[in-house]
Amino acid sequence: MLAAKSDIISRLKREILPLEGLGNKRPGQAVGLGLGFMGEAFPENQFPLGAVHEFISESAEAASSTAGFTSGILAALMKNGGAAVWISKSPILFPPVLKAFGIPPDQMIFIDLKKDKDLLWAMEEALKCASLSAVIGEIPELSFTHSRRFQLAVEQSKTTGFILRTKPRILKPNSCIARWMIKPLPSISEDGLPGIAYPVWQVDLQKIRNGKPGSWTVEWRNGKFQEVRENLPAIVLQPQRKTG
Repeated sequence: MLAAKSDIISRLKREILPLEGLGNKRPGQAVGLGLGFMGEAFPENQFPLGAVHEFISESAEAASSTAGFTSGILAALMKNGGAAVWISKSPILFPPVLKAFGIPPDQMIFIDLKKDKDLLWAMEEALKCASLSAVIGEIPELSFTHSRRFQLAVEQSKTTGFILRTKPRILKPNSCIARWMIKPLPSISEDGLPGIAYPVWQVDLQKIRNGKPGSWTVEWRNGKFQEVRENLPAIVLQPQRKTG
């Protein structure tokens, strides 16, 4: 009897997820993103694909870290030769850096626009394209209406969307499946000496529909995400003073 009830509950959950904008991945799209250590935070223990994720950055340094973390996810989504679109006014990403995450730069289409309304239009139209692996939009301000339009678009195309918001004026509820905040942490040098090492981030999943928010220290090493369990000193980002 208990087993039958458990099967019924599991089946109902699978049927409800698509109604809530989850479980929209394409056949064969369940690729390994290397975020298995976050599994318990995600619905069905799988990173939500075919949905829109929101990333909040409070500084330029955090925005750069967010671009890096997002690139790590894109590497898995694009590993079979898919293309992605990056939309912004002035991109925070330096294209050659994509190679460090295993993404050929020629697989990324960059679209630079001047007006906010054009950014929103381009984002929605790109999310409707089922042939894209992902769409990334640097959009500081996001209304509930536009987030809902984005979500409706990906429910049809099953394309995954990432909205990068740097220093947003207002944070209001929206239709994005999850809200993330990525912050830089000191790199871990193998020889214990200061210098350039693998990037390390403080990853906070602040909210996720039908999931459990959480916080992790994550390193990008040897082409994949790895959880760091040792305590690292946080980088204190001081606001820049205006001179002159």
